[in-house]
Amino acid sequence: MVLNTSAVNTEADWVARSLRSVWHPCTQMQHHETLPLVPVSRGKGVWLYDHEGRRYLDGISSWWVNLFGHANPRINAALTDQLGLLEHAMLAGFTHDPVVKLSERLSDLTGNVLGHCFYASDGASAVEIALKMSFHFWRNSGQPQKREFVCLRGGYHGETIGALSVTDIPLFKDAYGPLIRQAHVAPSPDARGAQPGESPADVARHAIAGLEALLDQHAGKIAAVIVEPLVQCAIGMAMHDPVYLAELRRVCDANQVHMIADEIAVGCGRTGTFFACEQANVWPDFLCLSKGISGGYLPLSLVMTREHIFQAFYDKDVTRGFLHSHSYTGNPLACRAALATLDIFDEDDVLTGNRQRAARLTQALQPVAQHPSVRHFRNRGMIWAFDVVCDTPVQHASFSRRFFTAGLRHELLLRPIGNTVYLMPPYVLDDDEIEHLASRTRVVLEEVMAAA
Repeated sequence: MVLNTSAVNTEADWVARSLRSVWHPCTQMQHHETLPLVPVSRGKGVWLYDHEGRRYLDGISSWWVNLFGHANPRINAALTDQLGLLEHAMLAGFTHDPVVKLSERLSDLTGNVLGHCFYASDGASAVEIALKMSFHFWRNSGQPQKREFVCLRGGYHGETIGALSVTDIPLFKDAYGPLIRQAHVAPSPDARGAQPGESPADVARHAIAGLEALLDQHAGKIAAVIVEPLVQCAIGMAMHDPVYLAELRRVCDANQVHMIADEIAVGCGRTGTFFACEQANVWPDFLCLSKGISGGYLPLSLVMTREHIFQAFYDKDVTRGFLHSHSYTGNPLACRAALATLDIFDEDDVLTGNRQRAARLTQALQPVAQHPSVRHFRNRGMIWAFDVVCDTPVQHASFSRRFFTAGLRHELLLRPIGNTVYLMPPYVLDDDEIEHLASRTRVVLEEVMAAA
């Protein structure tokens, strides 16, 4: 007789088994001696449910990936259909309908400025691909000295070795310093740095001036500048004016330097347009997508680039080709989930609906914005963030864990970055869920600050 372990194990059993056998990501595991680990049994819409039926509104889209709710029936149906056709085939020497259709549709969304999609599984791999493509382009173009990169202060692009080289967050990077080839670091256009009388656009222009000064000295050796358009997420949702992207495009062109747009977190409608770069009316040389592109269903990432870059690799000489590969490159199931995701964008006019949804949630969050401990309440598309002033270093150090724990008690999944609380919910919140998210966020904030 085979026992149904899901029926006989209690919630505490699942937690204990996970702590014994799973090394959880982005986590100091010892913290789970006191920090609750939530065993999820199922999801539906914006809600996650544990084994005892408690629910949690997924206010961060399960690390920014879930766009249209858990167990979405349309994406489910597309995957069920694809399972009966083709689960996987290697993309070297073969192709298939989902990867072709997805590549065509994404290129169409850029007005065919970008195309030739190169696929991988996760965001860091997409960044690695873009960095390698840029480096290799200059090598193929007779300028092998252009092999260095520029990132922004506080930028984050993933945790593989190449991606860490263009990440500027010590918490993730410092332990691996001896393994990393360091990049140049340019000023951030973070609008929170505005001095009295300055606008976000002023801050952006100051940052561009700093980048120009850097390129004046090093442009002959620089392959590319990499940027998270409009929002630098991992440093605490640092938002900047679109003028920065327009000026960055100008500066890159003037210095023969590639522009890499890491839209892994900010693409797929998250900032209000499908691609964040659209808000500055520019296109980069390389555009990285992941996270929401598959609707939060399956690992998928990709890099889009321009025709002249593709042509620099198009040659009889094998060594001039881009020989990077991943076993699950262009997986049909993941691509089919992405196609279903794009269908929902088209059929539901998602971007228009999100503007209305964002306006309602921004209004509902006004009591939070006006809280005496809150600074820099900000919003861009379907991203909200605010910084919380803590009285002591100890309170600051423990703030994110205390807020997360209190959130669970009030049916919220929120995971602050330091003292920055952010909301990145799925695009399917109804009015009651908007009220729940806003009112419970206020309750949690007041509870955490009162306990401090």
